[in-house]
Amino acid sequence: MRANPVSRNALRARSFLGQWPPTAWLIGGEEAAASHTARQGLLASIMIMLGSWGVGWLAMTPQSLLALNPVLLPLRTTTAGVVTCTVLLVLGALLLLRSWLRLSQRVGSWSARTTPLMRRTLLMWATPLMFTLPIFSRDVYSYLAQGRVLHAGLNPYEHGVSELPGWFMEGADGLWAESPSPYGPLFLVLAQLVWFLSGGIPEVAIAMFRALSLLGIALMLYCIPRLAKAFGSEPSWALWLCLLNPLTLLVFIPAAHNDALMIGLMLAGTLAGLRRKRLLCIVLLVAAIAVKPIAMVVLPFILLLPLRDTAALRDRFREWAIGGTAAAVLLIAGGAALGIGLGWIASALGAGAAVLQAAPVGLLGIGIGASAEALTGVEAARVTEIIYTLARAAAGGVLAWMLLRRAVGNPVLWAGYGLTLVVLTSSIIQPWYLLWLLPFYAVVHVYRGRVLVLVTTVFTVMVLLSMVGQLSVAQWIDAAAIHTIAVTVVTLYLIYVVFLDPNTTDFFDMRRRSQRWNAQHGWQRLRGLTPPRTSWAAEDIYEKDTT
Repeated sequence: MRANPVSRNALRARSFLGQWPPTAWLIGGEEAAASHTARQGLLASIMIMLGSWGVGWLAMTPQSLLALNPVLLPLRTTTAGVVTCTVLLVLGALLLLRSWLRLSQRVGSWSARTTPLMRRTLLMWATPLMFTLPIFSRDVYSYLAQGRVLHAGLNPYEHGVSELPGWFMEGADGLWAESPSPYGPLFLVLAQLVWFLSGGIPEVAIAMFRALSLLGIALMLYCIPRLAKAFGSEPSWALWLCLLNPLTLLVFIPAAHNDALMIGLMLAGTLAGLRRKRLLCIVLLVAAIAVKPIAMVVLPFILLLPLRDTAALRDRFREWAIGGTAAAVLLIAGGAALGIGLGWIASALGAGAAVLQAAPVGLLGIGIGASAEALTGVEAARVTEIIYTLARAAAGGVLAWMLLRRAVGNPVLWAGYGLTLVVLTSSIIQPWYLLWLLPFYAVVHVYRGRVLVLVTTVFTVMVLLSMVGQLSVAQWIDAAAIHTIAVTVVTLYLIYVVFLDPNTTDFFDMRRRSQRWNAQHGWQRLRGLTPPRTSWAAEDIYEKDTT
């Protein structure tokens, strides 16, 4: 604890407010009383909900139920309303972040008794977020627009949402106007069904897409503790890291991203593979691929889980042949239902080119392309695409090396390594890509030290940047002033949480060594780890009963 006046005064204020009934239910309590922190997170979610009503994304179609709502209009059309909602939204996001951090301290120690607490807290924090207007991202409107494109008999992998009139008023981001869909055929069919059942009413459609996200969250809530028990990690810690962090909550519920469904299906397929239910494993993994094709990266790793021993390369090839054939049949059938065969995979993986190529590889490609054009006259776009292709080829080569090594590590952990590699070599990295990776690490090991500080910092930065940058402000209101207010609030609270708050500064301390733990090996320093000497086998499973 840092001995500074702000910290001391914060502790005195907490002690004072904790004595009075009106504030004691929210502030104070014993350090091990996690209920206080859970209630603070609930308050944060309510603040986010109320703030979203003024600066969240709202479709302006004639079908909208809320576009002219008399309760929302003053919040969205007056400077006072927008400022109030902006402050509520940003403070709510910061308080939710702090509540997540504090929750890990107040549980005392991670154990079986804290798993039900994580489930109850998730329910508390998620419920108000179900009633927000879309924040963090407005991709949910693009889902609806692409479902409409498919419903109109057009191919979403060839036609952008601008092919149909009224697309902009429906809330879709302009970058999808001419861009092909990056989603798989299963999700597009679901989006088409949402369009049909909702009658094009955006608020009804958002609720249905959130229901799909909740299905993904439910699958994660079921699978993560069972996988963690199987591999010797700590289920309650894995739930805290993967499902209760503010990035997960905001991306999966208010923004209703389909990543929740993809991750849930991937983990359900992983659990089925662990239980040696091969066909179910393949079906679930293929369903994940048919939501977002990036899930195909984990397929060859998870197909190894039913093997009793992975030492023999011929056994691996047998599983890949059987699983790959079954997956191909299912994927071809899915593509045939849309009339495009397997062409949707290349289209979907190559979609999103309109998004800023802001990842390290993306910036490197842009820089080299611009330099080459200036020096040689070669078109920059051509050079940039070569850089991106080389990065993808390098990632593919490393993945092949991992799979064909004499000694293969834990397939779940190595699936996480594979996904991490693909993300890092991508020309685009969105904030929610981190959520793809976390479960594959968390169900195998508990982490602490610099590596956890890095994850915490990334969560903090991504959440706050998105809160500040994704505000829907009416044209007649000074957007620059609103963003300045948001940035000011974020900066002041962030300085407090990172440097001054006596209870949270430790979460950003980079002096501790990076370590990981599971029940089989105890704590290990990450720097001292070496590749496995023996290939993974079913006998390495810590706890066989995962029912």
